Amino acid sequence: MTPQDDPREIPIEDPEAAPGSDEDERAEESASDSGAIATEDIEEEIEAELAALKDRFLRLQAEFDNYRKREARERSAAWARAKGDLVQKLLGTLDDLERVTRLDSNKTPASAVIDGVSLLERKLIETLGREGLTRIGEVGEPFDPHRHEAISTLAAPSAELDGTVATVAIPGYAFGSQLLRPAQVQVYEYFATR
Repeated sequence: MTPQDDPREIPIEDPEAAPGSDEDERAEESASDSGAIATEDIEEEIEAELAALKDRFLRLQAEFDNYRKREARERSAAWARAKGDLVQKLLGTLDDLERVTRLDSNKTPASAVIDGVSLLERKLIETLGREGLTRIGEVGEPFDPHRHEAISTLAAPSAELDGTVATVAIPGYAFGSQLLRPAQVQVYEYFATR
């Protein structure tokens, strides 16, 4: 005998319980639906926040690019103004040099031309010196490999001169703290005789 043949085993449905079961199922479905809706709402909020952050990031990136371009333009304009100011200060020397080149060689003695060029050299050095240019390389100063370039050595007449500049072949120049060109020098080297 199977449980279906035995009348004692036949399940009887309670008429009051049936509607309650549907309510339970509906409540579960409603809870499941509200959980799905809540999850969808959270996902939408996250996507909206992500989109807002992406937009903000792109705007900041564009602002930074614009800032960088503006800074480059301003730096370029400032550099051009500085060069223009320097050239303007050198125009007087250029005018003097032009006057020297127009001298009549038959009427002007060579000594007068040399004196004129010497004056121009001094004027140019003074103008550039006011702007921050300094000359490097003086006879007798200690040799400094950061500021001098040794092109040869000479025998020092005394031990005190060892390691000092003997002659300056080509002067060096610095602009502020920036070395533009090291001085090319000959350096004394003392050889002790035994």
